[in-house]
Amino acid sequence: MSDIKAARQRALAAIDERRDALFALSRTIHANPELAYQERGAAVLLTEFLEGAGFHLQRGYKGIETSYRGDAGNGKGPRVAILAEYDALADLGHGCGHNLIAMIGTAAAVAVRSVIGELGGSVAAIGTPAEEGGGGKVALLRAGGFDDVDTAMMIHPTTGRSLAGRHSLASNRVVVEYFGKAAHAASQPDQGINALDGLLMLFNGINAMRQQLRHDARIHGIVAKGGSAPNVIPEYTMGRFSVRALDRRYQQEVLRRFKAIAEGAATATGTTVKIAVDENAGYENMVFSTPIAERWAAHMRELGQQVFEARDDERVGSTDMGNVMQVMPAIHPYIALSNEPVPGHSVAFRDLAVTDAALDKALVAAKALALTAIDVIADAAILTKARAEFEERRAAGVVKGR
Repeated sequence: MSDIKAARQRALAAIDERRDALFALSRTIHANPELAYQERGAAVLLTEFLEGAGFHLQRGYKGIETSYRGDAGNGKGPRVAILAEYDALADLGHGCGHNLIAMIGTAAAVAVRSVIGELGGSVAAIGTPAEEGGGGKVALLRAGGFDDVDTAMMIHPTTGRSLAGRHSLASNRVVVEYFGKAAHAASQPDQGINALDGLLMLFNGINAMRQQLRHDARIHGIVAKGGSAPNVIPEYTMGRFSVRALDRRYQQEVLRRFKAIAEGAATATGTTVKIAVDENAGYENMVFSTPIAERWAAHMRELGQQVFEARDDERVGSTDMGNVMQVMPAIHPYIALSNEPVPGHSVAFRDLAVTDAALDKALVAAKALALTAIDVIADAAILTKARAEFEERRAAGVVKGR
């Protein structure tokens, strides 16, 4: 390539030229929240935006209705995937800021597309639905949606401190159902089997087990179905749970113990139990690529933004981006929307994610992501280092590899 500096400036200009359109895109997605695998409106908006920028689009990518893939480039050299998320939370809307993730991924992909003819590689803008528990990236991985990708990248909003990378918790979503026998709770209690007792005993057993868990383990759940009337002994109850830990090996041990408690509660209450582990929502822990993350941090600083090192005590959740990181070098930086901490998955975060200040910060992060993708395509040494680090981690059992 003749002039990498000039190409970078043109890529940034491609974002600046679309600033108002990108902000409108994010605000529209925010105003019309859609749940996992139902993000039809967002998928239409995003694919039309990418198609207008010259991408070749596949809608319903790999048989997933609200997924998509836009490709640009000559198919030779490195292929960088830039990911977007766009699902919302039930009863809350975009309390995780996925409207910003969608905008960031789209902006960065369009920027790289504007100079891809000079770079010699390829860029894939991949829409990954259902991050909030539906495992869209897991489904895409299983369907081969990332088989031809060398590295993947995306950015997530946060507050307090921008980070080039941090860990996350491996997790599974679990549905537990108890089956008993209905009876009149006042006149015939001895003829009933109380399914709610089984579910409540499970909660109590979890609380007792917490004393013997590592500090990074998390088990939390809700009663999704507890009965129909106070004078009817419940014959059916159902709870939804999330079982998490810092690494998959320990998380699976916690999950085994969780199942044992659920079965023990059924034995103690005379109920029967059904335990269903959602494998699509089996999220791996993140292990970010240091060489690529360092490039993003460097570009953020060049753009006048502070980026901090992750601490061991970072408060983290789970994401299906961890599954992607287990099979290829990838990054998932965090962009701080405000200096003051705001809880994620909250009304306050939802409201913050549509402010002018948040949109401006997100667009800067998108520029840094575009420059990082350009670096990976133009400088073979970066991807070589990233692959070497990944192979070392695979040999050590930290990642699984393909």
